[in-house]
Amino acid sequence: MIKILFYLSSGLFLGWSLGANDAANIFGTAVGTKMLRFRTAAIVCSIFVILGAVISGSGASHTLGKLGAIDTMAGAFIVALAAAVTVFWMTKTGIPVSTSQSIVGAIIGWNFFSETATDLSALSKILGTWIFSPVLAALFAFIIFHIFRMIMENSKIHLIRLDSMTRTGLIIAGIFGSYSLGANNIANVMGVFVKSSPFTDISISGVLHFGGIQQLFLLGGIAIAAGVFTYSKKVMFTVGSGIFKLSPISALVVVLASSIVLFLFASQDLKNLMISMGLPSLPLVPVSSSQAVVGAVMGISLAKGGKNLNFRILGRISLGWITTPVASAIIAYIALFFMQNVFMQRVFLP
Repeated sequence: MIKILFYLSSGLFLGWSLGANDAANIFGTAVGTKMLRFRTAAIVCSIFVILGAVISGSGASHTLGKLGAIDTMAGAFIVALAAAVTVFWMTKTGIPVSTSQSIVGAIIGWNFFSETATDLSALSKILGTWIFSPVLAALFAFIIFHIFRMIMENSKIHLIRLDSMTRTGLIIAGIFGSYSLGANNIANVMGVFVKSSPFTDISISGVLHFGGIQQLFLLGGIAIAAGVFTYSKKVMFTVGSGIFKLSPISALVVVLASSIVLFLFASQDLKNLMISMGLPSLPLVPVSSSQAVVGAVMGISLAKGGKNLNFRILGRISLGWITTPVASAIIAYIALFFMQNVFMQRVFLP
């Protein structure tokens, strides 16, 4: 049991890092514009991230599993540790990096070390979302912003009432975004442990059923919540006020747009509905919430004429997106070598 907990500790560390970094993508704009207190945002985010992970977390993990089927606990431990160290290092600099890119880089590092062929179809789907998700978020933000502007110009809402409605809207959008974050990004935290999961299904009187994977995802969700409470405040202010000066209404638009993108790439039910209607569906892939929110902020900026966009901070964030998967892959490869040859642990099955 102690050995299992030790191996899972790297996934929990990665979950903590995700909470510290990616909670900013949901509530950073609201906290940065001082529409919500950090403590309120952290409580709401934690509850619904856990619910999203346990209830709807399995969809995106399948695609990640195709990229690299890590078949030992020791191998999964190193892959998650490499991704977590990379995210933690980026978070220390105050840059909202992508946990998705970090874990993908680490999995590819494992593929190289174990001489396992990388599934190019799964990789192309994931790489495509790295480009498509911020563009889609920018488009949603642009459209929603103009809808909100048209409503306000025609309804003439009193400023006090508008302020109250905006705060309520930010909380509701944050709930939606937190659920979507848990459903989509739990695959990054615990997806590498699915194939070697030590948990078994639990059934109580044949009524309540709690699957082994759900137990794994519950642990990951709790780790994310711990990261939200202990270390996300600094990144929230970077996202909320550093890239582009947001008004409270703009903050609401950013949360809505980025949350919709996360949900589109996580919901199995929505995918089934679109297929049943003969419509094209999006792949269930763990997308980067950082990229989605930055795309949404850029959409707002473009809707306002492209003024006041802080290209210096955008440049720093873009640099993090490039270096994250590369650094994570290199760290994973070196750490796997030491795990296998120094600590004599099997990091993959022959």
